[in-house]
Amino acid sequence: MTDSNKDVIVIIGKLVLISVIASALLAITYVPTSEQLKKNYEEARTVTLAELMPQAADFEAVYGDEIINDEGDREILYYRAKDSSGNLIGYAFFREQAGAQGLLVIAGGVDASFNEISGMSVMSHSETPGLGSKITEPAFKDQFKNVKVADLSLSKSGGAIDSITGATISSQAVVDALSSQVEVIQGAEA
Repeated sequence: MTDSNKDVIVIIGKLVLISVIASALLAITYVPTSEQLKKNYEEARTVTLAELMPQAADFEAVYGDEIINDEGDREILYYRAKDSSGNLIGYAFFREQAGAQGLLVIAGGVDASFNEISGMSVMSHSETPGLGSKITEPAFKDQFKNVKVADLSLSKSGGAIDSITGATISSQAVVDALSSQVEVIQGAEA
């Protein structure tokens, strides 16, 4: 074996060793990191629910029949928001909706009589920066505070929500997410 062949074998051996060590380190950090991410996600959802319905003292999850993971957890369809006396004051929810560039996750709330949306928050999106991403800005989000469910459509369709210039698809996706989920909850609670 020549010296150059030995050098190649040594280099390949070192690369394999480095790869094995890097893989082991990634595996070691994956579990605690994924658990922390899951915890942070749940905390963000809890904070968002409280922001959407600040008068609520408790959020009672309403589960669907669909199993969503290997642990046998069921999907949460929506939450019943209750005051400190246990009285129903409304419903809060998270809804996935197709946007212009991908899935949006929208949080919303509606009063117990299904007359008024309490607010909206965008949990995640992949909309175009500077256009569709404006759905996260207060100028757009604030339009949903205390808007009547009957007026929950874009102003070009006679509703109360002004779409974002150049991002009508994103604007419509938010309206559709809220409208659709309110209908789902109405049907379930009827």
